[in-house]
Amino acid sequence: MTNLFSIFEPSSSIINLSINWFSTFLGLMFLPFIYWISPSRWSLMWSKITMTLHNEFKTLLTSSHTGTSLFFISLFTLIIFNNSLGLFPYLFTSSSHLVMTLSLSLPLWVTLMIFGWINHTQHMFAHLVPQSTPPLLMPFMVLIETISNIIRPGTLAVRLAANMIAGHLLLTLLGNTGSSLSLSILFILMVSQILLLILESAVAIIQSYVFTILSTLYTSEIN
Repeated sequence: MTNLFSIFEPSSSIINLSINWFSTFLGLMFLPFIYWISPSRWSLMWSKITMTLHNEFKTLLTSSHTGTSLFFISLFTLIIFNNSLGLFPYLFTSSSHLVMTLSLSLPLWVTLMIFGWINHTQHMFAHLVPQSTPPLLMPFMVLIETISNIIRPGTLAVRLAANMIAGHLLLTLLGNTGSSLSLSILFILMVSQILLLILESAVAIIQSYVFTILSTLYTSEIN
């Protein structure tokens, strides 16, 4: 199992400095496109995506926190760039590690909890017991809601990391068997690899959207 997951280890280094995590910042290379005098098709497409996300997040968040949607759009941009860049050869996928995903979900959850318990204490207590709950089940509902609230950052992090590493692992395992196959089976393998790559591209977009939309829903519950 150690050799199986060794390809995902951030172990390559130059002058005792790990360079795999530098791929996290490669998404910044796309930023100069927005400063062109004549907008490119890429910048127009990305502006359309951000406006669509802004309108969707705005309906979930309250009007008193209008700038919050910009934060979640930035979070979506960071995750989708990391997920997509990881599909290129010899590029490290930082979003497939819990170190990266927990660094995104845990501070967000802790911030929401501190904000909610300080500013909306009664609402946070009321949220532990759903409406129309029988009095006999109230202690159990408080326990269940507390546990489900505590594991939220873990579920966000594990969902993103597991979906990223599963597809990459399958692509790698299939690619490593190519040298020992005949030409006829190798053609089938190449077609299946292309189809899996298309599927992984869709998964990269969907998982970044799921992570962001769930974070937005958790924020709307606090507000």
